[in-house]
Amino acid sequence: LLKSKRAEFMSITDSDAMLAGLEVSKLEGIIPAIETAHAFSVFDKLNIKGKIVVINLSGRGDKDLETYIKWGKY
Repeated sequence: LLKSKRAEFMSITDSDAMLAGLEVSKLEGIIPAIETAHAFSVFDKLNIKGKIVVINLSGRGDKDLETYIKWGKY
C-alpha cells in the first residue's frame, strides 16, 4: 500500500490515542477499543473537513475501561 500510495502511514503517541478514546466516549457515549482510538487520533493530523470518514469500531472498549480510568483519572 505504501509503494502504490494507496495508504498513508502516521505515528501517534499513546497519549494521543487515549485522549481520542476519551473524547469519543464523551461525545458519542461509545467506549472505543484502544486500537480504534488510535485511528480516531489521526483526525487532528488530517485535512478532512467537509469529508465523510467511515471507521469500524472494532473491539469492545469495556475491556479497556480500567486502562482509560487509570490513564485519565476519570
